[in-house]
Amino acid sequence: MAGVGGGNEFQWCFSQVKGAIDEDVAEADIISTVEFNYSGDLLATGDKGGRVVIFQREQESKNRPHSRGEYNVYSTFQSHEPEFDYLKSLEIEEKINKIRWLPQQNAAHSLLSTNDKTIKLWKISERDKRAEGYNLKDDDGRLRDPFRITSLRVPVLMPMDLMVEASPRRIFANAHTYHINSISVNSDHETYLSADDLRINLWHLEITDRSFNIVDIKPANMEELTEVITAAECHPHQCNVFVYSSSKGTIRLCDMRAAALCDRQSKFFEEPEDPSSRSFFSEIISSISDVKFSHSGRYMMTRDYLSVKVWDLNMENRPVETYQVHEYLRSKLCSLYENDCIFDKFECCWNGSDSAIMTGSYNNFFRMFDRNTRRDITLEASRENSKPRAVLKPRKVSTGGKRKKDEISVDSLDFNKKILHTAWHPKENVIAVAATNNLYIFQDKIN
Repeated sequence: MAGVGGGNEFQWCFSQVKGAIDEDVAEADIISTVEFNYSGDLLATGDKGGRVVIFQREQESKNRPHSRGEYNVYSTFQSHEPEFDYLKSLEIEEKINKIRWLPQQNAAHSLLSTNDKTIKLWKISERDKRAEGYNLKDDDGRLRDPFRITSLRVPVLMPMDLMVEASPRRIFANAHTYHINSISVNSDHETYLSADDLRINLWHLEITDRSFNIVDIKPANMEELTEVITAAECHPHQCNVFVYSSSKGTIRLCDMRAAALCDRQSKFFEEPEDPSSRSFFSEIISSISDVKFSHSGRYMMTRDYLSVKVWDLNMENRPVETYQVHEYLRSKLCSLYENDCIFDKFECCWNGSDSAIMTGSYNNFFRMFDRNTRRDITLEASRENSKPRAVLKPRKVSTGGKRKKDEISVDSLDFNKKILHTAWHPKENVIAVAATNNLYIFQDKIN
């Protein structure tokens, strides 16, 4: 990828938008996670209502060779239902916190989805044939009287309309006391980890009744609790290595070969704080909301409230790159604290070649940073510019003084419109951006 937009490289343009246009958004319809599968042909979203919607990319048509396939609904299913923990008198909401695809092994697809407490392994398969001509039942399914059967028939497979079925293959429950914030499939494709506020567990995909606790930061006295785990991820190539981030802005890299319980990290990544910029909000805004390894496995990216940092795994004392996402909000932290926006958890993602990164902001803005040219761009997910192939215009926020014509003032930003979840196609410049209950898909412009 040559650039993130503008210039002579390429421009981002609108492709599709999914979801209702209504102003009144039902809480259950708010998208809570977005994830492409390994090939990029399937795109899954989870919402606060416990539903998973999978979109499949249509094949390119021969009549329009330059148009790339659009994503259309492939399967929708209810992954989680609301539950009640009677021992603790707690409601367990159905909201899907994370979806992670498994590499495809056969004709069916598999994914893991989790709410606060329970992880499920789903198999998504197609059926386009059905068996007919049974001996013991009629075509409408009613049982036949065995005494009236005078001849034997051989059942045959007949074509039928394509049906996509989602079936739960495994349910991994009762292993987390606190809310699950991350799941990550390991590079061995046999195990995965799940993390909550204080513990990380390692599971085998075939075994549901037990998991190994590999990190436990719960103090003996909960009054001594100073930090919580905010995100965790497995290394993309080394199945023994994983990282987890904390609310103190630190990242620990652990090696499962060193010990069964990874209480002592192998590497500890932390940037020294600048004393001159310390404020009442420093601890809150330094909390890491997301951590992602690069596809190459050499770097990792962390997102805190105001910035994205790229770390080299070989250098622990400071990040190699720091990108300001919305520095203009530093003066607004007081009001963001009062309306709880300061606790929003923004995710971040890499493009397929690790040369660019993307993360969300407020006012339905999302930011892209090109690591080679150090250019950055702000784009907006909006229905106003939702004509097919319409080029997205870069947006600018004015931070005081005289506002230029195309700029938007910091005071007029809508903090209810926020982009927390984004995903980048693993091989192409196609991105998915979740804006409340709408899913926007953008792609680079083809001349």
